[in-house]
Amino acid sequence: MRHCVVVFILSLCFSTMAKAQSNQELRDSLSVLMQQIERYPRDMDLRFRKAAVNLLLEQWNYAVDEYTYILKKGDNATAFFYRAYAYTQLGKYGFARADYDALLHLQPTHFEGLLGLALLNDKDHHPTEAMDMMNRLVEMHPDNAVAYAARAGMEKDRGQTELAEFDFSEAIRLDPAEPQYLLNRALVRIALGKKRLAKEDLDQAVVLGVSRAELNELFSLVKER
Repeated sequence: MRHCVVVFILSLCFSTMAKAQSNQELRDSLSVLMQQIERYPRDMDLRFRKAAVNLLLEQWNYAVDEYTYILKKGDNATAFFYRAYAYTQLGKYGFARADYDALLHLQPTHFEGLLGLALLNDKDHHPTEAMDMMNRLVEMHPDNAVAYAARAGMEKDRGQTELAEFDFSEAIRLDPAEPQYLLNRALVRIALGKKRLAKEDLDQAVVLGVSRAELNELFSLVKER
């Protein structure tokens, strides 16, 4: 579960466009959109919709092409953000960084942009810049649970368990219905030797809908000998 926080955080960025669709349904949608774009090649809404489907199908290069077309018509924060994400998946970190910088020039407090750049810095082995960006994210968005959870995930991966416990606790305070925060705080508390508190987190995650069977391994770690 080392990277589950990052995966969860990134999934939130796509929550508005990620539907419960199969790959075949997405490909069918893509086919229809391509036909529509042939008829109306300058329709930006169609371009955005196609790019979103490209991302969901992990067609990173096609997504980059669509967002590049859109950006040739003028600066657009959404296009910069999602093209940066696609570039990151392609391992083109320099291009991704340039897009995040352009986005934050347009909107300095853009939450997803700040988060994306922080995660990119961490992935690209710039730990100081990554944590500085995470701190900035929390300062700008002190009431956002995702900001605290993202910073906690980074602290957890660096072995800063006490800081991670505090930030996961803040995330839980702001969004008590999200079980992923509880599961990650449980892991941190296990590392700190706080088995009883970790078990309370696991029990609450079960109450929130997580299958107990999925957590058997974690429950075995907090079992009193």
